[in-house]
Amino acid sequence: MGRVRRKRMHKNIKDIKKKARTRHRIKDIDQIHQDLKQENARNLLDQHRNVDLPGLAQFYCLECARYFVDLEALNGHKKSKVHKRRLKDLKLEPYTQRESEAAAGQGSYYIPKEANA
Repeated sequence: MGRVRRKRMHKNIKDIKKKARTRHRIKDIDQIHQDLKQENARNLLDQHRNVDLPGLAQFYCLECARYFVDLEALNGHKKSKVHKRRLKDLKLEPYTQRESEAAAGQGSYYIPKEANA
C-alpha cells in the first residue's frame, strides 16, 4: 500500500481565497508621494460627488489614500496609529531606480534623505 496523501495541499493555509485576495489593495508609498504634489492633491481633495465611493468622495485622507463616510470618521482616523505610521513612512523619500541598482550591487549605497513634500 502507498502512503496516505496529506489532507491540506497548501501548507496549512486555511483560507487560500482570503490569502490571495487583492480587494483591499492600497496605494504604494511612491504613488502616494505623487498624490501629495500640489496639483494632484488639489484634485483629490476637491472631487466631484461619486455615489460609488464612501461619503460621496468628500472625505479623503491623502496620506493613506482612503475614503471615509463622514468628517467624524476622518478625524478619528487621523488620530489613529495606522495614520501616524503612514506619516512616518512618508517622511522618507520614495525608492528610486538608482537606489534599487545600488542594493543589487551595481553602485554604492547612500542613506535615503527625508522627503520635502
